[in-house]
Amino acid sequence: MSKEVIFTENAPQAIGPYSQAVRAGNTVYLSGQIPLVPATMEVVSDDVKEQTAQVFQNLQAVCEAAGGSLKDIVKLNIYMTDLGNFTAVNEIMVEFFEMPYPARAALGVRALPKNVEVEIEGVMVLED
Repeated sequence: MSKEVIFTENAPQAIGPYSQAVRAGNTVYLSGQIPLVPATMEVVSDDVKEQTAQVFQNLQAVCEAAGGSLKDIVKLNIYMTDLGNFTAVNEIMVEFFEMPYPARAALGVRALPKNVEVEIEGVMVLED
């Protein structure tokens, strides 16, 4: 099986030695996105809701570059530096997803790159 690197200028460039996403067969592995504005590579704001919305916008751009959309995501991992933001992240997530929701884990972590509040990675499955 070959793998295809996915890249779009509509999402932040990788800030390390990784790809925005990698497609293997009909599965796309989405690297963690943080709330960077693609044009400036700056954090969108300090507000967790605005950060979460930016993360989902970035994920959507990568999904589209791979030939899919957020509705094709089957699994998300959400990393938060404060699990007290769980409700706020959920409020934004339902603005981007409809039932049936993807499987998900929400984890509290000590720190994230650029001192952001949230990072989200996922797995997308495309039609054959």
